[in-house]
This record gives sequence, structure tokens and C-alpha cells, in this order.
Amino acid sequence: MNATATTLQTHGWWLASRASGLLALALVTISVGIGLTMAGKVMRRPGLSRKLMAIHEHTAVAGIVAIAVHGITLLGDPWLNPGVGGIAVPFTMGFRPLFTGLGILAGYLATLLGLSFYFRKRIGAKLWRKAHRATVVVWLLGLVHAFGAGSDASAPWFRWWVVLTTPPIAGLFVYRALFHGKASKRRATPRRQPVRAIPAMEEA
Repeated sequence: MNATATTLQTHGWWLASRASGLLALALVTISVGIGLTMAGKVMRRPGLSRKLMAIHEHTAVAGIVAIAVHGITLLGDPWLNPGVGGIAVPFTMGFRPLFTGLGILAGYLATLLGLSFYFRKRIGAKLWRKAHRATVVVWLLGLVHAFGAGSDASAPWFRWWVVLTTPPIAGLFVYRALFHGKASKRRATPRRQPVRAIPAMEEA
């Protein structure tokens, strides 16, 4: 019991941050995958879009909360001891500043894009959709952060999880960017009406 209590006291905050960080990455992956699926109109079934939108929204918000917990719980870690500046200002933390900085940027971007959903009417639907495409950057930055600063980066289960989830995300992104984008442009381009020939006037 004493050993367990000592472990929780010295590593409890780090374990909480580690768990919330992995949860955040999983939620962002699910949210981005569903978002790309809806944007590319890969699955078309009656009523499916509403269900996907609800899951997309809830996982995005839950991911933001998990990101906040991931950073805040590090404040209690006696070994890392990052301070408020370390978890709030990118690239200032003493521990692997590049990768932790990328993680902080991902957190800010995830919060900005995730909460912009509730202000899309003020922002404008067209501008909001263009900005929302950057959500895939959040996922990519989170992945780089996990590999560069995460303690589970070398774990076989984590690498298998990345191997299983990365190809679908990448494939959906490529499809959305290339094929569906071209189809949208073709639909938006107005067709030219054929010019009807004017019959020549007969000479009187």
C-alpha cells in the first residue's frame, strides 16, 4: 500500500496527463475522420448525416476538454514542473520544447476550430468551411507531438493504433482534396447556354 501511495503521489499527475493526452488524440482522430467522411460524402444513407454530425460535434468538444486536462494536470507533476508558461506558451517548456510546442499549438488550433462551430453563422458558412479544413492539421500536430514527447511513442500497441488509423484519415483527406473538390468545382461552374442561330432575314 505504501509503495502504491508513493507512486500515485509522485507519478499521479503524470499518469493523469498521459491518459488524458491519449484520450485527446483518440477523440481528435475520430472527430477528424468523421468530418472528412461527411465532407467527402463518402457515406450516403437517410438520417446518417445527422448521427455523424452529432458524433463529430461531441467528440470534438470532448477532445478539447481532454486537451485542457492533459495540459493542466502537468502543473502538478513534480518532475516535469512546467509552470503555467510551459503549458501555455509554445516552445518554452524545458522538456522536448519542439514537440511540446507543437502539441500546445495543436491544442489552441483545436479549441479555435472546434468552438468556431457555434459561431459559424456570424463567421459565414463559406469562410467557416474553409477554416474548418485545418482540423486535419490538429490531428497531424497531435500525432507528431505524441511521437516526439509522448512516453507511449515506442509502445507496440500505440504504433499499431497509428498504423490502423493513419491510412483511413490520409485516404479520406486525399479524396476530399482531389476528387470531391473537383466535383464541387464542376457543379459550381455555370454551364454556358448554347447560342441559338438567328435565321437570316429573307429579302423582300
